Amino acid sequence: MMEQINIFLSEHYSWLLSLHIIAVISWMAGMLYMPRLFVYHTRLEIGSDASEMFKEMELKLIRVIINPAMIFAWIFGLSMAFGQDLWGQSWFQLKFICVILMSGFHGFLSRWRKQFARDENIHTEKFYRLVNEIPTILMIIIVFLVIMKAF
Repeated sequence: MMEQINIFLSEHYSWLLSLHIIAVISWMAGMLYMPRLFVYHTRLEIGSDASEMFKEMELKLIRVIINPAMIFAWIFGLSMAFGQDLWGQSWFQLKFICVILMSGFHGFLSRWRKQFARDENIHTEKFYRLVNEIPTILMIIIVFLVIMKAF
């Protein structure tokens, strides 16, 4: 059974890779955009029409784009990792840690979105500007690890 799965994964590697890249691009777009929304949301008066509109935008971004994209990125990425048996390679292990960190950041974005939804945001505009760099840094590390396979 396991051999059949590995054969299927290796025969469909190009499809899995393509779908993985599409999911990652979508996930990253949302991960970079959400903190930017938070930057502008911090400037708005609680209860204003603009604040309520931002709450709706943030909810749709996380539910319609970020969450599904992350799920698909994980599914297609893990499929390729198992199909190629990458677990023993150092570059992949470091990449995997970075992806876990990215997923953790995703969790923080979700938490902060819920705080805005309850009108309980505790962070400043500057805070969101700074944390907006986290997914960029992780993305750069991940891309170099995958392309260079330096370890």
